[in-house]
Amino acid sequence: MTPFSLVFLCAVLLTCVLRLWLGTRQMRHVVVHRSQVPDSFAASVSLAEHQKAADYSVAKTRLGLIETAIGTALLLTLTFGGLLQAVADGAAQLFALNGYAYGLTLFALIGTIGFVVDLPASIYRTFRLEARFGFNKMTPALFVSDLLKQLLLSALIGAPLLLAVLWLMAHMGALWWFWVWLFWLGFNVAALLLYPTLIAPLFNKFSPLEDAALKSRIEALMARCGFAAKGLFVMDGSKRSAHGNAYFTGLGRHKRIVFFDTLLATLTPAQVEAVLAHELGHFKHRHIVKRILLLAALSLALLWLLDQLIDAPWFYAGLGVHTPGTAMALLLFSFALPVFAFPLSPLTSALSRRHEYEADRYAAANADASALVAALVRLYKDNAATLTPDPLHSAFYDSHPPASLRIAALQGGAV
Repeated sequence: MTPFSLVFLCAVLLTCVLRLWLGTRQMRHVVVHRSQVPDSFAASVSLAEHQKAADYSVAKTRLGLIETAIGTALLLTLTFGGLLQAVADGAAQLFALNGYAYGLTLFALIGTIGFVVDLPASIYRTFRLEARFGFNKMTPALFVSDLLKQLLLSALIGAPLLLAVLWLMAHMGALWWFWVWLFWLGFNVAALLLYPTLIAPLFNKFSPLEDAALKSRIEALMARCGFAAKGLFVMDGSKRSAHGNAYFTGLGRHKRIVFFDTLLATLTPAQVEAVLAHELGHFKHRHIVKRILLLAALSLALLWLLDQLIDAPWFYAGLGVHTPGTAMALLLFSFALPVFAFPLSPLTSALSRRHEYEADRYAAANADASALVAALVRLYKDNAATLTPDPLHSAFYDSHPPASLRIAALQGGAV
């Protein structure tokens, strides 16, 4: 075992243990507080609703722990267990080593292995866990249809994307990583522009908002905020889940506002307006642009790092591989990056939470803050989101502030 093998193994085990420990903390913390609704929510959340959220949180976390253990076992099997090398040898027997067909086949085979390993948990989550708590609306036929569409899109989009990256790595010389970065940025911008009209309609039906009173109220809010959108749409999210949400999609003139039908069915017009004002706050503060710029900077740094590793024999040998190459380097890098990056998760979560507070402050200034509080409480109840998360677990996993802190900030004017 090489020195890098030991470093990687320690990092894998540390990340796995950290995830398991955080999950155990979360379950214990939620169970301890299950018997009593927090004082700040006592008037708006019943004990039965609070306990349902606690049980749902524990069930999701427990499944997450199982997935963590399985994912860790698969990673170790692929690397130190020799499965990745065996797959690479099989692909090399069919295609010339480092050829484009070889690279596409290698990624396809490893992707298939991951898909098969993850499938049982996905089925259980949808048809047992979500159904147990009354959220699943998806039929087996729709589940299979979604999977087939996802696989088809992966082939139609993923294969050309990977082929372009491999070509750039082979033909752009020492600065290949910069050209791949430019291509990756262009692809992401194109995806943001095309997703609303080409990809999303493959999975859901989007209908123009027909409620005239609500539409007028939303348009007045957008006018006050100086915001223009290409359309207001309602998505049939209820055919898959009882969870509700609202979001923006697209860039520039192609921005769309999308409401889940489940959201419109449960919130009052004033609450919908407040939720939308929060989303407008993200655009007003340029959170999307800031995140894109941050992602661009990180991806540039990571591609440069990959360039430093791609010709290093110790990188391949340390992860159980003896056939270096561009496709193999990409795969190994995708394996190693999450392992070393997970301990830094609180940093990205903290940035996201800061943005949520800023959006809340904007919503409070441009809509009814009390309506936003009421909407958040209703969404927490309808989505069975726990009101008592473990603070440390939340710091790693939650992009939004805990309910108690977020609502207290809104009520106290400190958002």
